[in-house]
Amino acid sequence: MKLTADWLTEPHVQRVLELLEAGGHEALLVGGCVRNAALSEPVSDIDIATDAPPERVLNLARAAGVKAVPTGIEHGTVTLVVDHQPHEITTFRRDVETFGRHATVAFSTDVAEDAARRDFTMNALYARADGTVLDPLGEGLADLQARHLRFVGDPAARIEEDYLRILRFFRFTAWYGDPARGMDADGLAACAQHCAGLETLSRERIGHEMRKLLAAPDPAPAIAAMAACGVLAQVLPGADAKALAPLVHLEAGLAPDPLRRLACLGGAEAAERLRLSKAEAKQLETLRAALGETVSDPELGYRYGAQTARDALLIRAALMGQDIAPSSWDRVNFGAAQSFPIKAKDLMPAFTGPALGAKLRDLESRWITSGFTLTRDDLLRDLG
Repeated sequence: MKLTADWLTEPHVQRVLELLEAGGHEALLVGGCVRNAALSEPVSDIDIATDAPPERVLNLARAAGVKAVPTGIEHGTVTLVVDHQPHEITTFRRDVETFGRHATVAFSTDVAEDAARRDFTMNALYARADGTVLDPLGEGLADLQARHLRFVGDPAARIEEDYLRILRFFRFTAWYGDPARGMDADGLAACAQHCAGLETLSRERIGHEMRKLLAAPDPAPAIAAMAACGVLAQVLPGADAKALAPLVHLEAGLAPDPLRRLACLGGAEAAERLRLSKAEAKQLETLRAALGETVSDPELGYRYGAQTARDALLIRAALMGQDIAPSSWDRVNFGAAQSFPIKAKDLMPAFTGPALGAKLRDLESRWITSGFTLTRDDLLRDLG
Protein backbone atom coordinates (compact mmCIF):
# COMPACT_ATOMS: atom_id res chain seq x y z
CA MET A 1 0.00 0.00 0.00
CA LYS A 2 1.15 3.53 -0.77
CA LEU A 3 -0.06 6.79 0.73
CA THR A 4 -1.02 9.54 -1.68
CA ALA A 5 -1.63 12.38 0.80
CA ASP A 6 -0.65 15.91 -0.27
CA TRP A 7 1.18 16.63 2.98
CA LEU A 8 3.61 13.78 2.31
CA THR A 9 5.17 15.66 -0.62
CA GLU A 10 5.48 18.96 1.26
CA PRO A 11 9.11 20.21 1.08
CA HIS A 12 9.43 20.53 4.86
CA VAL A 13 8.40 16.90 5.40
CA GLN A 14 10.64 15.55 2.65
CA ARG A 15 13.60 17.59 3.88
CA VAL A 16 13.44 16.07 7.36
CA LEU A 17 13.17 12.56 5.96
CA GLU A 18 16.02 13.14 3.51
CA LEU A 19 18.21 14.61 6.27
CA LEU A 20 17.98 11.38 8.26
CA GLU A 21 18.28 9.06 5.27
CA ALA A 22 21.31 10.93 3.95
CA GLY A 23 22.94 10.28 7.31
CA GLY A 24 22.51 6.55 6.77
CA HIS A 25 19.42 6.04 8.93
CA GLU A 26 15.84 4.92 8.54
CA ALA A 27 13.28 7.72 8.57
CA LEU A 28 9.69 6.54 8.81
CA LEU A 29 6.44 8.40 9.27
CA VAL A 30 4.49 6.72 12.03
CA GLY A 31 1.23 6.57 13.93
CA GLY A 32 -1.69 8.89 13.43
CA CYS A 33 -0.45 10.58 10.28
CA VAL A 34 -0.09 7.20 8.53
CA ARG A 35 -3.40 5.90 9.89
CA ASN A 36 -5.36 9.01 8.89
CA ALA A 37 -3.74 9.30 5.47
CA ALA A 38 -4.63 5.68 4.73
CA LEU A 39 -8.23 6.42 5.72
CA SER A 40 -8.29 9.73 3.78
CA GLU A 41 -8.83 11.55 7.08
CA PRO A 42 -7.26 14.93 7.97
CA VAL A 43 -3.74 14.86 9.44
CA SER A 44 -2.75 17.32 12.17
CA ASP A 45 0.56 16.02 13.56
CA ILE A 46 3.44 14.48 11.65
CA ASP A 47 5.58 12.10 13.71
CA ILE A 48 8.72 10.42 12.47
CA ALA A 49 10.54 7.37 13.87
CA THR A 50 14.18 6.56 13.20
CA ASP A 51 16.93 4.16 14.15
CA ALA A 52 19.24 7.15 14.74
CA PRO A 53 19.95 7.88 18.43
CA PRO A 54 18.76 11.33 19.53
CA GLU A 55 22.27 12.81 19.74
CA ARG A 56 22.85 11.67 16.16
CA VAL A 57 19.61 13.38 15.09
CA LEU A 58 20.80 16.61 16.75
CA ASN A 59 24.16 16.43 15.03
CA LEU A 60 22.65 15.75 11.62
CA ALA A 61 20.25 18.67 12.04
CA ARG A 62 23.01 21.07 13.08
CA ALA A 63 25.16 20.02 10.15
CA ALA A 64 22.25 20.70 7.80
CA GLY A 65 21.44 24.08 9.37
CA VAL A 66 18.10 22.86 10.71
CA LYS A 67 16.82 24.08 14.07
CA ALA A 68 16.74 21.20 16.55
CA VAL A 69 15.08 21.24 19.99
CA PRO A 70 15.74 18.37 22.46
CA THR A 71 12.10 18.30 23.58
CA GLY A 72 12.25 14.84 25.16
CA ILE A 73 15.77 13.66 24.54
CA GLU A 74 15.79 11.28 27.52
CA HIS A 75 12.94 9.44 25.80
CA GLY A 76 14.54 9.73 22.39
CA THR A 77 12.53 12.65 21.03
CA VAL A 78 13.97 15.63 19.17
CA THR A 79 11.91 18.28 17.39
CA LEU A 80 13.21 19.57 14.07
CA VAL A 81 11.78 22.85 12.78
CA VAL A 82 11.75 23.29 8.99
CA ASP A 83 9.85 26.12 7.28
CA HIS A 84 8.42 27.01 10.71
CA GLN A 85 6.87 23.53 10.91
CA PRO A 86 7.74 21.28 13.90
CA HIS A 87 8.50 17.60 13.27
CA GLU A 88 8.88 15.20 16.20
CA ILE A 89 11.64 12.66 15.59
CA THR A 90 11.73 9.74 18.02
CA THR A 91 14.30 6.97 18.10
CA PHE A 92 12.98 3.41 17.87
CA ARG A 93 12.42 2.14 21.41
CA ARG A 94 11.74 -1.04 23.30
CA ASP A 95 10.38 -1.33 26.82
CA VAL A 96 12.75 -2.64 29.47
CA GLU A 97 10.41 -2.14 32.42
CA THR A 98 7.09 -0.34 32.63
CA PHE A 99 5.63 1.80 35.41
CA GLY A 100 2.65 3.32 33.61
CA ARG A 101 3.75 6.59 32.03
CA HIS A 102 7.19 6.20 33.59
CA ALA A 103 8.41 3.25 31.56
CA THR A 104 12.11 2.46 31.34
CA VAL A 105 12.99 2.23 27.66
CA ALA A 106 16.05 1.39 25.64
CA PHE A 107 16.76 2.73 22.18
CA SER A 108 16.52 0.21 19.38
CA THR A 109 17.48 -0.17 15.74
CA ASP A 110 14.59 -2.55 15.04
CA VAL A 111 11.30 -1.04 13.85
CA ALA A 112 9.45 -4.22 14.91
CA GLU A 113 10.50 -3.65 18.53
CA ASP A 114 9.25 -0.08 18.25
CA ALA A 115 5.92 -1.24 16.82
CA ALA A 116 5.46 -3.81 19.58
CA ARG A 117 5.36 -1.13 22.28
CA ARG A 118 2.65 0.97 20.62
CA ASP A 119 -0.96 1.00 21.79
CA PHE A 120 -3.12 -0.19 18.87
CA THR A 121 -2.33 -2.16 15.74
CA MET A 122 -3.62 0.55 13.41
CA ASN A 123 -1.28 3.02 15.14
CA ALA A 124 1.71 0.71 14.60
CA LEU A 125 1.97 1.48 10.88
CA TYR A 126 4.94 3.26 9.32
CA ALA A 127 5.54 4.85 5.91
CA ARG A 128 8.62 5.69 3.89
CA ALA A 129 9.21 9.02 2.17
CA ASP A 130 7.65 7.69 -1.04
CA GLY A 131 4.46 6.69 0.81
CA THR A 132 5.14 2.95 1.00
CA VAL A 133 3.41 1.64 4.13
CA LEU A 134 5.23 -0.79 6.43
CA ASP A 135 3.38 -3.09 8.80
CA PRO A 136 6.04 -4.56 11.13
CA LEU A 137 3.52 -6.52 13.21
CA GLY A 138 1.69 -7.91 10.19
CA GLU A 139 -1.68 -6.92 11.70
CA GLY A 140 -2.08 -3.17 11.41
CA LEU A 141 -3.06 -2.88 7.76
CA ALA A 142 -5.70 -5.59 7.94
CA ASP A 143 -7.16 -4.07 11.10
CA LEU A 144 -7.12 -0.60 9.59
CA GLN A 145 -8.88 -1.77 6.43
CA ALA A 146 -11.48 -3.57 8.56
CA ARG A 147 -11.67 -0.54 10.89
CA HIS A 148 -11.01 -2.90 13.78
CA LEU A 149 -9.45 -1.11 16.74
CA ARG A 150 -7.29 -3.65 18.62
CA PHE A 151 -4.58 -3.42 21.22
CA VAL A 152 -1.10 -4.49 20.21
CA GLY A 153 -0.43 -7.89 21.79
CA ASP A 154 -1.98 -8.50 25.21
CA PRO A 155 -4.62 -5.81 25.96
CA ALA A 156 -4.07 -6.04 29.72
CA ALA A 157 -0.33 -5.51 29.33
CA ARG A 158 -0.86 -2.47 27.12
CA ILE A 159 -3.33 -0.98 29.59
CA GLU A 160 -1.06 -1.56 32.59
CA GLU A 161 1.66 0.40 30.77
CA ASP A 162 -0.65 3.43 30.72
CA TYR A 163 -4.23 3.38 32.00
CA LEU A 164 -5.14 6.27 29.73
CA ARG A 165 -5.19 3.68 26.95
CA ILE A 166 -8.57 2.59 28.30
CA LEU A 167 -10.08 5.91 27.25
CA ARG A 168 -8.06 5.95 24.05
CA PHE A 169 -9.57 2.55 23.20
CA PHE A 170 -13.06 4.04 23.27
CA ARG A 171 -12.01 7.29 21.62
CA PHE A 172 -10.23 5.66 18.67
CA THR A 173 -13.06 3.17 18.23
CA ALA A 174 -15.52 6.06 18.03
CA TRP A 175 -13.41 7.86 15.43
CA TYR A 176 -12.00 4.99 13.37
CA GLY A 177 -13.89 1.81 14.21
CA ASP A 178 -16.60 0.19 12.11
CA PRO A 179 -19.93 0.77 13.93
CA ALA A 180 -21.30 -2.48 12.52
CA ARG A 181 -18.42 -4.44 14.06
CA GLY A 182 -18.77 -3.03 17.55
CA MET A 183 -16.03 -2.95 20.17
CA ASP A 184 -13.16 -5.45 20.17
CA ALA A 185 -14.26 -8.04 22.75
CA ASP A 186 -10.81 -8.72 24.21
CA GLY A 187 -10.04 -5.04 24.51
CA LEU A 188 -13.39 -4.29 26.11
CA ALA A 189 -12.93 -7.07 28.67
CA ALA A 190 -9.48 -5.77 29.59
CA CYS A 191 -10.83 -2.23 29.99
CA ALA A 192 -13.55 -3.49 32.31
CA GLN A 193 -11.08 -5.50 34.37
CA HIS A 194 -8.61 -2.63 34.79
CA CYS A 195 -10.89 0.43 34.93
CA ALA A 196 -10.00 1.10 38.57
CA GLY A 197 -6.58 2.11 37.28
CA LEU A 198 -8.13 5.27 35.84
CA GLU A 199 -8.02 6.68 39.36
CA THR A 200 -4.23 6.93 39.02
CA LEU A 201 -4.50 9.40 36.13
CA SER A 202 -4.64 13.17 36.36
CA ARG A 203 -8.03 14.69 35.72
CA GLU A 204 -6.48 16.90 33.04
CA ARG A 205 -5.49 13.84 30.99
CA ILE A 206 -8.91 12.24 31.48
CA GLY A 207 -10.68 15.45 30.50
CA HIS A 208 -8.54 15.81 27.38
CA GLU A 209 -9.46 12.32 26.21
CA MET A 210 -13.14 12.72 27.02
CA ARG A 211 -13.37 15.95 25.02
CA LYS A 212 -11.85 14.20 22.01
CA LEU A 213 -14.19 11.24 22.41
CA LEU A 214 -17.29 13.44 22.70
CA ALA A 215 -16.18 15.38 19.60
CA ALA A 216 -16.42 12.24 17.42
CA PRO A 217 -19.16 12.25 14.78
CA ASP A 218 -21.08 9.63 16.78
CA PRO A 219 -19.63 8.77 20.19
CA ALA A 220 -22.86 7.18 21.45
CA PRO A 221 -21.93 3.49 20.87
CA ALA A 222 -18.53 3.95 22.51
CA ILE A 223 -20.03 5.82 25.48
CA ALA A 224 -22.68 3.11 25.85
CA ALA A 225 -19.94 0.48 25.93
CA MET A 226 -18.09 2.54 28.55
CA ALA A 227 -21.25 2.57 30.66
CA ALA A 228 -21.81 -1.16 30.27
CA CYS A 229 -18.31 -2.11 31.41
CA GLY A 230 -18.06 0.36 34.31
CA VAL A 231 -15.60 2.80 32.78
CA LEU A 232 -18.07 5.69 32.48
CA ALA A 233 -19.02 5.49 36.16
CA GLN A 234 -15.33 5.53 37.04
CA VAL A 235 -14.66 8.64 34.98
CA LEU A 236 -17.95 10.50 35.38
CA PRO A 237 -20.01 9.32 38.36
CA GLY A 238 -23.73 9.80 37.89
CA ALA A 239 -23.54 10.03 34.09
CA ASP A 240 -26.30 8.34 32.08
CA ALA A 241 -25.55 7.35 28.50
CA LYS A 242 -29.10 6.48 27.38
CA ALA A 243 -30.02 9.86 25.83
CA LEU A 244 -26.78 10.37 23.92
CA ALA A 245 -27.78 8.33 20.85
CA PRO A 246 -31.09 10.24 20.46
CA LEU A 247 -29.17 13.50 20.88
CA VAL A 248 -26.71 12.61 18.11
CA HIS A 249 -29.70 11.82 15.87
CA LEU A 250 -31.29 15.19 16.64
CA GLU A 251 -27.99 16.99 16.01
CA ALA A 252 -28.08 16.17 12.26
CA GLY A 253 -26.55 19.09 10.38
CA LEU A 254 -24.89 20.58 13.49
CA ALA A 255 -21.21 20.40 14.32
CA PRO A 256 -20.42 18.02 17.20
CA ASP A 257 -20.22 19.88 20.51
CA PRO A 258 -18.52 18.03 23.40
CA LEU A 259 -20.07 20.29 26.05
CA ARG A 260 -23.60 19.82 24.72
CA ARG A 261 -23.07 16.06 24.79
CA LEU A 262 -21.50 16.25 28.24
CA ALA A 263 -24.55 18.12 29.53
CA CYS A 264 -26.72 15.36 28.08
CA LEU A 265 -24.71 12.70 29.94
CA GLY A 266 -25.12 14.50 33.25
CA GLY A 267 -22.88 13.81 36.21
CA ALA A 268 -22.93 16.48 38.89
CA GLU A 269 -19.15 16.70 39.19
CA ALA A 270 -18.38 16.85 35.45
CA ALA A 271 -16.59 20.20 35.55
CA GLU A 272 -14.27 19.06 38.34
CA ARG A 273 -13.84 15.45 37.25
CA LEU A 274 -12.80 16.49 33.75
CA ARG A 275 -10.97 19.66 34.80
CA LEU A 276 -12.97 21.91 32.50
CA SER A 277 -11.69 25.43 32.00
CA LYS A 278 -13.53 28.25 33.77
CA ALA A 279 -15.20 29.22 30.50
CA GLU A 280 -16.26 25.61 29.82
CA ALA A 281 -17.56 25.15 33.36
CA LYS A 282 -19.59 28.36 33.09
CA GLN A 283 -20.99 27.29 29.72
CA LEU A 284 -21.97 23.90 31.15
CA GLU A 285 -23.59 25.51 34.20
CA THR A 286 -25.57 27.92 31.98
CA LEU A 287 -26.75 25.09 29.75
CA ARG A 288 -27.89 23.07 32.75
CA ALA A 289 -29.78 26.11 34.06
CA ALA A 290 -31.51 26.48 30.68
CA LEU A 291 -32.42 22.78 30.78
CA GLY A 292 -34.24 23.37 34.08
CA GLU A 293 -36.40 26.20 32.71
CA THR A 294 -40.10 25.68 32.01
CA VAL A 295 -40.57 28.83 29.94
CA SER A 296 -41.69 29.22 26.32
CA ASP A 297 -39.25 28.80 23.42
CA PRO A 298 -39.10 32.57 22.74
CA GLU A 299 -38.39 33.35 26.39
CA LEU A 300 -35.74 30.64 26.51
CA GLY A 301 -34.04 32.24 23.51
CA TYR A 302 -34.31 35.70 25.07
CA ARG A 303 -32.86 34.67 28.42
CA TYR A 304 -30.06 32.37 27.25
CA GLY A 305 -29.32 33.27 23.64
CA ALA A 306 -30.02 31.22 20.53
CA GLN A 307 -27.20 28.68 20.89
CA THR A 308 -27.73 27.76 24.54
CA ALA A 309 -31.50 27.66 24.07
CA ARG A 310 -31.11 25.44 21.00
CA ASP A 311 -28.81 23.06 22.89
CA ALA A 312 -31.24 22.92 25.81
CA LEU A 313 -34.12 22.03 23.48
CA LEU A 314 -32.02 19.33 21.81
CA ILE A 315 -31.03 17.73 25.11
CA ARG A 316 -34.54 17.99 26.52
CA ALA A 317 -35.98 16.30 23.43
CA ALA A 318 -33.34 13.56 23.59
CA LEU A 319 -34.06 12.89 27.26
CA MET A 320 -37.80 12.68 26.54
CA GLY A 321 -37.42 10.65 23.35
CA GLN A 322 -39.15 13.29 21.25
CA ASP A 323 -38.52 15.15 18.00
CA ILE A 324 -38.32 18.93 17.74
CA ALA A 325 -40.73 20.93 15.60
CA PRO A 326 -38.84 23.11 13.08
CA SER A 327 -40.90 26.08 14.28
CA SER A 328 -39.15 25.81 17.66
CA TRP A 329 -35.94 27.15 16.11
CA ASP A 330 -37.83 30.15 14.68
CA ARG A 331 -39.35 30.89 18.07
CA VAL A 332 -36.00 30.58 19.84
CA ASN A 333 -34.30 32.83 17.30
CA PHE A 334 -37.12 35.36 17.58
CA GLY A 335 -36.72 35.53 21.35
CA ALA A 336 -32.92 35.74 21.14
CA ALA A 337 -33.23 38.78 18.86
CA GLN A 338 -35.33 40.77 21.38
CA SER A 339 -33.95 43.56 23.57
CA PHE A 340 -35.79 44.80 26.65
CA PRO A 341 -36.58 48.46 25.92
CA ILE A 342 -36.42 49.72 29.51
CA LYS A 343 -33.23 50.83 31.27
CA ALA A 344 -32.80 51.48 34.97
CA LYS A 345 -32.37 55.20 34.34
CA ASP A 346 -35.85 55.28 32.78
CA LEU A 347 -37.33 54.53 36.21
CA MET A 348 -35.19 56.85 38.30
CA PRO A 349 -35.57 58.76 40.57
CA ALA A 350 -39.08 57.44 41.14
CA PHE A 351 -37.59 54.05 41.96
CA THR A 352 -34.27 53.29 43.64
CA GLY A 353 -32.57 50.39 45.40
CA PRO A 354 -34.53 47.13 45.75
CA ALA A 355 -37.70 48.81 44.49
CA LEU A 356 -35.94 49.67 41.23
CA GLY A 357 -34.89 46.07 40.68
CA ALA A 358 -38.37 44.79 41.48
CA LYS A 359 -40.01 47.24 39.06
CA LEU A 360 -37.58 46.32 36.27
CA ARG A 361 -38.40 42.64 36.75
CA ASP A 362 -42.12 43.37 36.78
CA LEU A 363 -41.98 45.38 33.56
CA GLU A 364 -39.78 42.78 31.89
CA SER A 365 -42.26 40.05 32.84
CA ARG A 366 -45.15 42.06 31.35
CA TRP A 367 -43.13 42.67 28.18
CA ILE A 368 -42.32 38.96 27.78
CA THR A 369 -45.92 37.93 28.48
CA SER A 370 -47.05 40.28 25.72
CA GLY A 371 -44.91 38.35 23.26
CA PHE A 372 -42.35 41.18 23.31
CA THR A 373 -44.92 43.50 21.70
CA LEU A 374 -45.20 46.19 24.40
CA THR A 375 -43.16 49.26 23.53
CA ARG A 376 -41.12 51.45 25.81
CA ASP A 377 -43.94 54.00 25.93
CA ASP A 378 -46.46 51.25 26.72
CA LEU A 379 -44.38 50.06 29.66
CA LEU A 380 -43.69 53.54 31.05
CA ARG A 381 -47.29 54.76 30.71
CA ASP A 382 -48.32 53.43 34.07
CA LEU A 383 -45.61 53.03 36.71
CA GLY A 384 -47.97 52.78 39.62
